[in-house]
Amino acid sequence: MGRRSSSPTPAEGAPEAMATATLSARGQMTIPRVIREHLHLHPGDRLEFVIRDGQEVTIRPPSADIRELRGMLAHKVKRPVTVEEMNEAIRQRAGR
Repeated sequence: MGRRSSSPTPAEGAPEAMATATLSARGQMTIPRVIREHLHLHPGDRLEFVIRDGQEVTIRPPSADIRELRGMLAHKVKRPVTVEEMNEAIRQRAGR
C-alpha cells in the first residue's frame, strides 16, 4: 500500500483525533490501528460510510440491519390483523 500515518488518540477533553490512510489501486485502504482500536473493530467487521453535508464522511460500525431484526417480534403476533381492526383499535385508544 503506500505511506501511512496516524495520530495518537486525542487527549482528555480534546474534540477529535485524526488519522490518515492511503487508498490502493484496488480501492482498498487499511484503517489505522488507532481507529480500529477506538471502534473495537476486528477482521470481518462491517462499517458504514455516511456522507454529511456533501463534504464529510463519517465511518462507524453499522446500525442494526433491518434484515437482522426480522423475526424478533414474530413470536408476539398471534394472527394477522385487518386494517379495519387496526382502525377500530385506534378509535378505541383515542376514546371515540
